[in-house]
Amino acid sequence: MEVNLAYYRKKDWRKLLSMIDDRESMFNTWKEWHKSYLRAKKELSSKGIVTNDIEVDLIELDKFCRENGLKNIGKTRSQFVSTEK
Repeated sequence: MEVNLAYYRKKDWRKLLSMIDDRESMFNTWKEWHKSYLRAKKELSSKGIVTNDIEVDLIELDKFCRENGLKNIGKTRSQFVSTEK
């Protein structure tokens, strides 16, 4: 089994926080988020699940949300990266 995981670049972190609709549920810093990201990758890998790091282009994410009439929330971001290869 494979899953795509959203990967956010450190340099994009502030911009990401300014554009999401679920700011209260997101980590305050990239460092905190990245630590959680690595922990999730390790846990999935230990279960035999292959993870694909999908670097999120914030412009494309915003476009995806607008075109589909979706709020920029965790579920939407997961949906966005699930369609990427």
